[in-house]
Amino acid sequence: MATIALSAPPTTTLRAGDVDNRATYLSFTLAYVFGHGAAALSKGTDPLLNLPGWLPMALLGLGLAVGTVAATMAALRAQRGADSRDILSGKLLGISWASAFAALFLAITGITSLLDRADLQSVLWPTGAGLVVGLLYLGEGAARRNVLHYCLGTWLALVSTGALLFDTPGLFWMLTLGGGGGYAIATVLERRRLAIRH
Repeated sequence: MATIALSAPPTTTLRAGDVDNRATYLSFTLAYVFGHGAAALSKGTDPLLNLPGWLPMALLGLGLAVGTVAATMAALRAQRGADSRDILSGKLLGISWASAFAALFLAITGITSLLDRADLQSVLWPTGAGLVVGLLYLGEGAARRNVLHYCLGTWLALVSTGALLFDTPGLFWMLTLGGGGGYAIATVLERRRLAIRH
């Protein structure tokens, strides 16, 4: 009697030090699409929707908070079984997020105070945060030899700073479509990256 051998589906078991970013990417996709998307629809001289001013920031903040928790949990899982050099690298990368956003806070506060233009914060925070995240992803991608993460960082840095060339709501459309789209594509490609690696 002939038997048929079935191959097992590819697994996504992670090696020590490797990070599964799917949950993080998906959370940030939703944050960009709903948070920046709500801002794009409700801001500008002729808004498409009349939404409460707090809603876009709340949607963005909720998605970013979920994504941050997912990223932290993924980074902690990646440290299991890692050697001391990888653990130190992971800790330094984690601390760099706090340092980078503290520096961004000081820069935005200084610029808006110096120019006496508090209204600039609504433009500088979303674009500045995207730039900082993009640059941090570049560093993380290089340190972890993760080309997808590195490419996403490049894309986010360029989209976020390129958005400054647009007026409101164009700036928010750029962040919604460019940033959210980048995260959505990365979410799909991350599964493939993990399957190939293992």
